[in-house]
Amino acid sequence: MTDQIDQFPVWAAIAVSAFLVLGSTLALIGAIGLARFTTFYERIHAPTLGTSWGAGGIVMASMIFFTISESRIVIHEILIGIFVTVTTPVTLMLLARAALHRDRAENNPVLGKAAKSAAGSTDGAVEER
Repeated sequence: MTDQIDQFPVWAAIAVSAFLVLGSTLALIGAIGLARFTTFYERIHAPTLGTSWGAGGIVMASMIFFTISESRIVIHEILIGIFVTVTTPVTLMLLARAALHRDRAENNPVLGKAAKSAAGSTDGAVEER
C-alpha cells in the first residue's frame, strides 16, 4: 500500500483530496444543520442535502483513487452514488409525510411553516386546521 501511495501522481492526489474535502465539508454542513435546527421538519432537510452531495464528493474521490492506483477504470462506486441519490430524497419524503400524518392525527397545533413546506401543500390544506 505504501508503494502505491509513493507512486501516486500529484495531480491525482490533489483531485482526490479536493473531492474528499468537498464531500466531507458538505456532510459536516448537514450534521451542523441537524444539530442546530429546532423542529423535525427543519432537521430532515439539512442532512439530506449534506448526505447526497457529500456522498457524491467522496464517491468521486474514491473512483479517482482506485482508478489511478489499480491502473484500470473502477466505476462501481457509481452504483453507491445512484443508490444514495435515489434513496435519500425518498426517505426524506416518507419521514416528512409520516410526521405530518402523526401531527394531524394528534391534532398538534405546532404545525408551523416548515411543516407546510415539507408537506408540499400549496392548496392550504394545513392552514384549514
